[in-house]
Amino acid sequence: MTQPIRVVVANRPRLMRELVLETISGQPDIEIVAEVQTEEDIVGIVEGTQPDFLIIALNEFDQRPPLCDALLRRFPEMKILALAPERNSSIFYWASFDIHSSEVEASEAGLLSTLRRKSQYVGG
Repeated sequence: MTQPIRVVVANRPRLMRELVLETISGQPDIEIVAEVQTEEDIVGIVEGTQPDFLIIALNEFDQRPPLCDALLRRFPEMKILALAPERNSSIFYWASFDIHSSEVEASEAGLLSTLRRKSQYVGG
């Protein structure tokens, strides 16, 4: 059996975090390893849990969150899914030699599909 996809959920506001948790918590191939309520705790939680994915809030759709750069330099094997519910959009970030992004369908199907494609992006 393959290892489950390990996910840390760090969305704000709380309602968005709860919706994300509800969407992925019943999936047999996805394991929620932590829920982070404050941005200050993200780095420590990621370091301690070594997730495959981090799901965060996207404040500015046209700008990559500075936290992404720092985390992907330190944990290049991790992927980041940034959600902007007020704009009904999502962006997927990953690192190889550079940090990449890809728009994601802003839906339950888009979220789950992105989490399940992790092996497609290994090494770029």
